[in-house]
Amino acid sequence: MKVRSEPKYVRRRRIALLVVLVVLLRLGLGISRVVGALADGGAAAAPVTRVPADAGLATAASPRASAVPAPTPSPAEPQGEPGPSAETALVRVLRLSGGLTPKSVVASEQGLVFAQNMMYKHTVSAFRADGALVRTISDSVRLADLGVAGHPGTSRGAPVEMAFSPDGKHAWVSNYAMYGTGFGPEGLDSCTAGDGTATSLVYRVNTQSYAIEKAVPVGAVPKYVAVTPDGRRVLVTNWCSADLSVIDTATSTEVARIPLRGEHPRGIATSPDSRTAYIALMGSDRLVRVDLASGAVLDYARTGDGPRHVVSSPDGRFLYVTNNGDGTVSKLERSTGRVLQWVRTGKEPRSLAISSDGGAVYSVNYESSTVTKLRTSDLLAVDEVVTDHHPIGITYEPTRKSVWVACYGGSILVFDDSRRHVA
Repeated sequence: MKVRSEPKYVRRRRIALLVVLVVLLRLGLGISRVVGALADGGAAAAPVTRVPADAGLATAASPRASAVPAPTPSPAEPQGEPGPSAETALVRVLRLSGGLTPKSVVASEQGLVFAQNMMYKHTVSAFRADGALVRTISDSVRLADLGVAGHPGTSRGAPVEMAFSPDGKHAWVSNYAMYGTGFGPEGLDSCTAGDGTATSLVYRVNTQSYAIEKAVPVGAVPKYVAVTPDGRRVLVTNWCSADLSVIDTATSTEVARIPLRGEHPRGIATSPDSRTAYIALMGSDRLVRVDLASGAVLDYARTGDGPRHVVSSPDGRFLYVTNNGDGTVSKLERSTGRVLQWVRTGKEPRSLAISSDGGAVYSVNYESSTVTKLRTSDLLAVDEVVTDHHPIGITYEPTRKSVWVACYGGSILVFDDSRRHVA
């Protein structure tokens, strides 16, 4: 019996798929991602290189780092010509997930990004600017080895926020609470000063070895962290004890704890000369100004209900504030505290980021599941993108001009913001 040969169009399709398979494998994609790409019609986004999980040194007093699954590129690709941030459009290029419960995400000037995973994972995830996981850092430490008495054995933290030193060599990570021998009850967001909530610690992480090198006692439920531009001080807002911890970076010790005359302090911005801090009191409608030399605290500005986050323009002339209760962002003249403008964004704007050129600020809107991009010159909303559920942290990564968004449900979205919008 004569065997019927397959039609030519079937042979051509099979050959084309084999060619696509070979090309994708040579680009370094895994088999599962190649199969997925072929299932989508043979189209695939450019691969993202992943650093091996065992590269470098393990974290001190913690097991060797474990890997987060490879980042998943979005099918979208940046288009258009490069331009200043006020004229560019957000294009999603990556979605990172697996092993993440990020409360915040922060980028260094050198292209390293840290995501803080709270007590849900007891880790900090360190990424390269291209989305490749560098290290998963355990928050487990032996405090006695770090010079902190009263807590024998291994303790665990709950990484919530962090800030890089100006040179990028250290990351200062706050812990919402500590768990282990000698620690009292963890705080709640509804806490008040003096209610017995246990104090906590801030870690200093070496960004070359990813080791936790220092642990500094601070107040109760430390939240936001900032490093002064001169690199000499680390500032930490303590949510439950309603004060500001000031850490001397030369000695890694707390040298002052300043009562802030208001409930639930959170966001911090500093003056260019490193002498003054501006603190958002989320339990009010106010920002206060702190003289870091004398410790004096003065009323500074009323910006709106529930100010949560504050960032400074690169030249220090303006401050931008998210008002969580109002659903607004305010622009202030830093020298006077005068509110120049405000604009509505989405429901419950939380964290805020600013572009390196100062042309745009980006607000994550927690209950709207969006990011609003505002032009700083007039607070005009020039872009808005949908995110995963409950976006809560945001940062601007300067080496690639990208915006990273931490979503509380367990993902990080990365948006390219380097190119002008193409109609």
